[in-house]
Amino acid sequence: MEFPLALGLQKTGLPLIVTSGKLKNLCFLIDTGSTHNTLFDFVYEHFKDEFKLLDSTCRTMGIEGHYKETPVIEATFNFEGIDYTSTFSVLDATDAIMQVQEETGVQIHGVLGTQFLMENKWIVDFDRLIVTHDRER
Repeated sequence: MEFPLALGLQKTGLPLIVTSGKLKNLCFLIDTGSTHNTLFDFVYEHFKDEFKLLDSTCRTMGIEGHYKETPVIEATFNFEGIDYTSTFSVLDATDAIMQVQEETGVQIHGVLGTQFLMENKWIVDFDRLIVTHDRER
C-alpha cells in the first residue's frame, strides 16, 4: 500500500488519514513524535459502543504539556480497505483541537503515534510524502 500525504499537507499542513467502515470519516493525525495513540474524548463518547474499554490506564502528556491518567481503549478502523486494531488513550484535548480546527478548517479525531506505525509496519516517507505499508514484513 502507498498512501499519499500531499493532499492533507497542502490543505492543512498536517499529515492526515481519513477512515472508512463503521468508524467512517474519522480524521487521524500521523504524529511520529507521539509515543502513544490518542482518541479524543468527544469521539469516544459519540462512538462508545464501537470501542472496547480495557482494564488499564495510561499516564499521558496532554497537548498542553501536563500529565493525565487516561482510560485505554481498543479500537478497530478501516483505512484503504484494511482493518487496523490498536490501543488508544482517551484524552480531553478540546481547546487544542478547536484551535487546529479554526486554523485549518479540519476537525481531528485522534492521533496515530509511533506505537501504531510500528505495530502496523507503516513507514512515513517524508521525501516522497507518502505512507507505505507492506503486510509481508
